[in-house]
Amino acid sequence: MNMDGPMRPRLSSLGDLQFGAVATETIEDALLHLAQQNEQAVQAAGGRLGSFRETRIVEFIFLLSEQWCLEKSVSYQAVEILERFMVKQAENICRQATIQLRGNEKTESQNWRALKEQLFNKFILRLVSCVQLASKLSFHYKIISNITVLNFLQALGYLYTKEELLESELDVLKSLNFQINLPTPLAYVEMLLEVLGYNGCLVPATQLHATCLILLDLVYLLHEPIYESLLRASIENSTPSQLQGEKFISVKEDFMLLAVGIIAASAFIQNHECWSQVVEHLQSITGIASESIAEFSYAILTHSVGANTPGRQQPVPPHLAARALKAAASSNT
Repeated sequence: MNMDGPMRPRLSSLGDLQFGAVATETIEDALLHLAQQNEQAVQAAGGRLGSFRETRIVEFIFLLSEQWCLEKSVSYQAVEILERFMVKQAENICRQATIQLRGNEKTESQNWRALKEQLFNKFILRLVSCVQLASKLSFHYKIISNITVLNFLQALGYLYTKEELLESELDVLKSLNFQINLPTPLAYVEMLLEVLGYNGCLVPATQLHATCLILLDLVYLLHEPIYESLLRASIENSTPSQLQGEKFISVKEDFMLLAVGIIAASAFIQNHECWSQVVEHLQSITGIASESIAEFSYAILTHSVGANTPGRQQPVPPHLAARALKAAASSNT
């Protein structure tokens, strides 16, 4: 379909979203599959270097996705594809620099600068390629055409050809071994909402879903501040060491933990009287300690609505929540 005409208002698809229409056996299988994928992702995150979920990058992707009328899931998918691709690139640069240590210092310095400059110069191209790839993983009639992408890049002052655009997509795919269709945090949120509906949650799933989308955007945009507050809570120290921060990387990749935190925070906003029941359901479904769920929702709400959060109203002692997160961080190292 031609995507080069006037842009339509962004489609939220919330009105078409239905919960409770899937058989319980299917939901159980899907939830188990997501849990297995999450466990693998958490284990694989232990040796990662750095993060590219910076506020400006995420905001750029969100705004671009909105301009191109893409679904929320596409913007999250694009962020995750770019994150993993850039981490791979950074690791490759570090690996090449290590190999070049055998050479003279001048050559090493020149090669290091050349590699960094190449990565920097192509960053916008790579970002747009990740958005385009994510659109192809979504509904095929919303794929962003090459002409639309090239016109956008040209408006920013970047002149690329269709061949270069295709090469960029292929570079991203090859770097990630063509493994780009992985679940985003939204998939975990929506699956857990489905299960909550069957378990008799007092807050309607569709009502929670709308708030979850807003809070998930917030977590992506304030990724570092929110997880920094979680890290400080987990170690009971306001100044974590570099080693403690590196060990906490696996917690940042735990999408199941993020999903329960998002849902719990949404439940508190929608109906704080039902918050404890929602947390109990989430604990029963995922096996994540209620203290960890409370601490995560507290961090999210602190960065969004401020005071009167569940951490201040519930009888869960802060030091217990901290211990629970500390145990989670230790078990992932």
